[in-house]
Amino acid sequence: MRYETIPSTLFITNRRKFTSMMEKNTIAIISSNDIKHTNADDVMGFAQNNDLFYLSGIDQEETILVLYPNAYKSENREILFVKETNEHIKIWDGEKLSKEHTSKISGIKRIEWTNDFEKILQLIAFEADGFYLGHNEHVKRATYNQQTLQDKTIQWCKEKYPLHQYHRAAKITRALRPIKASQEITLIQKAANISIEGFHRVLKAIKPNCKEYELEAELTFSIIKNGGTRHAFKPIVASGKNACALHYNTNDNICKAGDMVLLDFGVCYGNYNSDTTRCIPVNGKFSERQKEIYSAVLYCLKEGSKLLKPGVIPADYEKQMAYLVEEQLIKLGLLHASEVAKQDPEKPLYKKYFMHGTAHHLGLDVHDVGLYSEALQPGMVLTCEPGIYIPEEGIGCRLENDYLITDIGNINLTQEMPIEIEEIEDLINI
Repeated sequence: MRYETIPSTLFITNRRKFTSMMEKNTIAIISSNDIKHTNADDVMGFAQNNDLFYLSGIDQEETILVLYPNAYKSENREILFVKETNEHIKIWDGEKLSKEHTSKISGIKRIEWTNDFEKILQLIAFEADGFYLGHNEHVKRATYNQQTLQDKTIQWCKEKYPLHQYHRAAKITRALRPIKASQEITLIQKAANISIEGFHRVLKAIKPNCKEYELEAELTFSIIKNGGTRHAFKPIVASGKNACALHYNTNDNICKAGDMVLLDFGVCYGNYNSDTTRCIPVNGKFSERQKEIYSAVLYCLKEGSKLLKPGVIPADYEKQMAYLVEEQLIKLGLLHASEVAKQDPEKPLYKKYFMHGTAHHLGLDVHDVGLYSEALQPGMVLTCEPGIYIPEEGIGCRLENDYLITDIGNINLTQEMPIEIEEIEDLINI
């Protein structure tokens, strides 16, 4: 792997926590993600099922984890199945994980080949009363009209063992993953540090008439140079009016003098992610109007991020953040206080210029798992990303940092990424 070795103690601890929350005498089956094909025999880059990685540390396809904490025989309590290699695979694709290496990464003693999964499971399944099965529960975006390996596992298991009880593994991982261990925070910080380096490269590269994708290339260079796995998501490099499209990412326009560029980007390192946004002037100098809007968003970021602390309910935080942005929109002359005072609460006027949430969990997923109905706790990592978008002026501004919640407030993991107007202008014009 490109990233530094993660201590197996992390995954051992994660499994212990997971199994302690399982119903008595049940088996958990967590399978890897699929390899997706493009055209002909080419494939997309592999990304592991994050629940499987969280519990095993294995970053390889065709992997299955079986946990049966109440098994009569101790060797059946943790079994990890990995793809068996052969000379053909070795010649064409290179080495796959050996049983010894798999055990060292995961801390699991019993390693078997995936081809033997059904046979071995049958030997223990009828001792158990139920199964915990995994599934990607971001169905609205991720799994609509798709059949994944996890779907096939669920279907196969229910056909093979129809009278067992079934439970959602995601209900447990959703409770565990939001609270990060120290090793996880270190990995997120590493991802953030690579983002910071990439942003400095962009500040050196930006100039009138450069292409958006040239700036994207600077971010990509930094990721690969520092052992990052990939972009955390397809980066947004949106100049001028493009910044008013929240998920613009074609990144193929020319950055014109006088425009501002919005960069929303992140790094995946060791399967953990950063997520940051900055806005910079193409010609190295913010216009007066750009300064006004940028300063308003920066004020909301600084004040809003103070609200990210233990005990705060995310929904209450979002209301406070919306109020901060609304207040700034009035000062910018985009809204009138008298109209805001009599607005329909169900259709607030600020949504014309600010239409998204500003805090989400961050970790193995960029939009990491967690219940937004529950109060923030120490160990959680969240983003804060207010924005103001004015299509009629061709200006979109969003600023985003990553924060670790602590007992006394929060720590900005992206503190070293330049954000003040004067610092940005100075760094571009060096």
